[in-house]
Amino acid sequence: MTTTKAADPSVSSATRSGWAALLVVWLVWGSTYLAIRVGVRTIPPFTLAAIRYLVAGVIMLPIGWFSGTAEERIRDRPGRKQWAAMLLLGAMLPAAGNGVVSWAEVKLPSGIAALLVGTVPIWMVLADGLFARRLPGVARWLALAAGLAGVVVLSGAGSGPVAALAIVATLLAAVSWGVGSALQTRLPVPSRPLLMSGMELLCGGLVLTVVAASRGELTFALDHVSAESWWALLYLIGPGALLAMTCYVYALDRLPATTVSTYAFVNPVVAVLLGLLLLDEHLTAGQALGGALVVLAVAGLLVAPRRRQVVGIP
Repeated sequence: MTTTKAADPSVSSATRSGWAALLVVWLVWGSTYLAIRVGVRTIPPFTLAAIRYLVAGVIMLPIGWFSGTAEERIRDRPGRKQWAAMLLLGAMLPAAGNGVVSWAEVKLPSGIAALLVGTVPIWMVLADGLFARRLPGVARWLALAAGLAGVVVLSGAGSGPVAALAIVATLLAAVSWGVGSALQTRLPVPSRPLLMSGMELLCGGLVLTVVAASRGELTFALDHVSAESWWALLYLIGPGALLAMTCYVYALDRLPATTVSTYAFVNPVVAVLLGLLLLDEHLTAGQALGGALVVLAVAGLLVAPRRRQVVGIP
């Protein structure tokens, strides 16, 4: 008589909790585009992003500093090289990436912005190939071609006053995020994810503060800010940065990296649906086709395992 070994209940529980955390990442990071769109109605865009990342960084940094075992904390103490690396990444990801998207969403619908930002894995694959001096395989070239075709269709499709400059700026923000993500694996960054996230958030917030000050945004009138924009800012700081980042790191510890990376093509879908339902945004047939090509291309790129999962902050 043979017996079947029962599944380890602790493993099953960890998997379920990992999926719960990933669901939070899908929904919350997908909803941040809507929150940005509402926030920039009455808060200057770079100021909105600066406050978001400064506050989140001040909260996350001490959490990350004391994370890990005692041995890890001794071994993983950031010095000047680590801070310089995180300043560069903070400038490329939160600042040039999310800050520019916040500026673009003053004129660009949140769903379209999310679909354009959804091209980040495309630029990351291209940048990684250039840095490593190796060409992608045939399947990845096909996915890249489909994604770029989707960008062309998405950028030119639809009627209505969609600003071309905002589209170009959002694409450049996605390129900056993708290149920065590929560069991250080649820089002396902290090994503890929460510490790296806290340093990146803080550095990005500092860079954004400089940008906001240079644009004269820091002198905006507080009494002109609507209650909806204040709530959007609080949402971007709390669930949008702190909660979702913690869930992202938690999910990475319990699920395969390729499973967690599905946020890259789920988030734009969530953003488009929320924009349609809550902000009365419109999606033309051409924009839907372009967005579908981008989502399918990103899904294809993420099928192949990657060397290292990169922590990203929408």
